[in-house]
Amino acid sequence: MSQRDDGNEWSADDYDGGHAFVFEYGEGVVDLLDPEPGERVLDLGCGTGHLTASIAESGAAVVGLDADRAMVGEAARSYPDLRFVQGDARQFAFREPFDAVFSNAALHWIHEQDAVLDSVADALRPGGRFVAELGGAGNVASIVGAVEDVAAERSYEVENPWYFPSVGEYASLLETHGFEVRYATLFDRPTELDDGEAGLAGWLGMFGDGLLGPVPEDEREALVSTVEDRLRDELFSDGTWTADYRRLRVVARCVAD
Repeated sequence: MSQRDDGNEWSADDYDGGHAFVFEYGEGVVDLLDPEPGERVLDLGCGTGHLTASIAESGAAVVGLDADRAMVGEAARSYPDLRFVQGDARQFAFREPFDAVFSNAALHWIHEQDAVLDSVADALRPGGRFVAELGGAGNVASIVGAVEDVAAERSYEVENPWYFPSVGEYASLLETHGFEVRYATLFDRPTELDDGEAGLAGWLGMFGDGLLGPVPEDEREALVSTVEDRLRDELFSDGTWTADYRRLRVVARCVAD
């Protein structure tokens, strides 16, 4: 999960160490993919490669693609028998078509979804499937709203940097790119954050660069502290922060010529 278009780079160590829930929850999406031995699968936005390796355990021939050099490097070190490629989800191409393109927690970082789905469709064989999970409509709405409010009180205007579509919006977009939607669901998935009291600040530090972008670095700590105060009653309990995640899962078949 590191295909982002805000120009920032990830810390692979922080991603694996403090935010492992990203790929741990992704195992359910691998089950939805249900890869078969011998299939060619592309893991789009593969991050540090843990789900790529999980797909490979099925006997599928899997390639991991990610825009972040550090993530790709870490994936290659962890799983030297697998193939990892640095590339942009909005513009990629392979010589051989894939039976499936898989993506977990990556596509909500990219607003140019038309370009992404063009590339996915081009990469699939006719009848190939696209299986993905991304943030859905209303994802982390409480966190984003609190940051927006606190920033406004300090005369900074911040905006939600992510793409969180509804079922109808994303299904329609898929259809315009030659896909037949077989399954789509939007669901709440409250997600406990690691690091106890520091969990929300750590989450914003890892994922919130785009959201906090207009706020000067030397003012962010104070802003985040105020955000914590605003959200404590709603999202903090028994020493743990719980992010108000909502996820969109889709399965679609490529029917374009």
